[in-house]
Amino acid sequence: MDLAKTFEFLDPAELGNDRIHIIGCGAVGSTLAENLARFGITKITLYDFDRVESKNLANQMFLHKHIHMLKVEAVADIITGINPEAAEHLRLEPEGWNGQRLAGYVFLALDNIELRRQIAEENRLNPMIKAMFDFRIGLTDAQHYAARWDDSKDRDRFIASMAFTNAQVDSVRSACREVLSVAPTIRMIISLGVSNFINLVKARGMKKMILIDAFAPTMETR
Repeated sequence: MDLAKTFEFLDPAELGNDRIHIIGCGAVGSTLAENLARFGITKITLYDFDRVESKNLANQMFLHKHIHMLKVEAVADIITGINPEAAEHLRLEPEGWNGQRLAGYVFLALDNIELRRQIAEENRLNPMIKAMFDFRIGLTDAQHYAARWDDSKDRDRFIASMAFTNAQVDSVRSACREVLSVAPTIRMIISLGVSNFINLVKARGMKKMILIDAFAPTMETR
């Protein structure tokens, strides 16, 4: 892959042997993977048991040809379409996360907040994780949380931010009860999350929380 446009900003070698784990390959995960692939990052593990549906094309990175494919395979196709060299480094977990050991950088991109909290709690003392990132998407608003995993206060705050259940999530729904979600909101918060990750890698400091309204637009960081 020709990285002339980005190499002096981020050399993928700066990540060393650390792997990226994207747990969930829907709206957040597919957009995240596409962003990282364009920086030449190849050591990515994808977790998801779901398949692409036609409705996913409205707010996710998939194309019509991906309908009915496993999402991990469709995201892998997107990544290798950008950078064929990634094929030998990608790992696919088509049954999702089921307790697999994590190391490096973990991105939580699941619809299920309870499973996200379980992953964070079960890996609370995992010294192989460098940082964990989380994304929560509304219709026009979105949130991004991040924690350095060697900082116990960061970890505790990160896990505490998930102290609610799926039933307590107030999603905006259509008249047919479909959860509404639009691409600009997703792409904006993912861009900010990827920037936050890169700043961490380059030791520029990392925001622990980013809140946005994509259609106002407003942003708050901490």
